[in-house]
Amino acid sequence: MGVTEKMWDALTTIIKMNDKVERMAGTMKTQQEKIENLTARIIRLETALEIALSSGIAGKPSPSKRLEHKT
Repeated sequence: MGVTEKMWDALTTIIKMNDKVERMAGTMKTQQEKIENLTARIIRLETALEIALSSGIAGKPSPSKRLEHKT
């Protein structure tokens, strides 16, 4: 195996690795968007729950069913 062939193999490997990295970056971006959407949904649900509990719509919660307020 000559030097030229080794260099060509190395260059081919680098190109393949670059393609994999670019695909992984796209996948990570998509996953990050999904995580951010889920986070926003959870915030809206928490807000609705807090409003319902504070206004009495959900009834008087028993002490065992009360949510702890984490700071």
